[in-house]
Amino acid sequence: MANPKPIPDGYTTVTPSLVFTECAKAIAFYKQALGAQELARIPGPDGKIVHAEIKVGNAHVMLSDEIMGAKSAQSLGGSPVGFYLYVEDADGAFRKATAAGCKPIMPVADMFWGDRMGVVSDPFGFKWNFATRVKELTPDEMKKGQDEWMKQMAGAQ
Repeated sequence: MANPKPIPDGYTTVTPSLVFTECAKAIAFYKQALGAQELARIPGPDGKIVHAEIKVGNAHVMLSDEIMGAKSAQSLGGSPVGFYLYVEDADGAFRKATAAGCKPIMPVADMFWGDRMGVVSDPFGFKWNFATRVKELTPDEMKKGQDEWMKQMAGAQ
């Protein structure tokens, strides 16, 4: 038997692992809203999912039901964790996610750092940023855009 690779094919160094009150519903939702592909599902003796994996774009995400004391974003009243997804079409990804039931948080717009980005919240308490790089900027151009954005934000308060 060959020696296993320290990092399995298809995985990156960091792999998110999310906990849900109803993991099966989350998997079905992410298939519809994000185009996720289900890779694995391991139910426990009580029917709860002890481990599942999906693939969103080229990223693996691990999921489970609330087990062994782990709490979901729903049980905690939300999550401080969000996900930044680079996609080919931020506008299309945003529309697909909202049509599937995600709540729009910030409409898709061009950002000062060169991305076109919008933000949604899913029914399970997680935020998803959909972004497409539309402009390559120098650090000076980005700083100028940031300064202009900060002035706008100060004026909006």
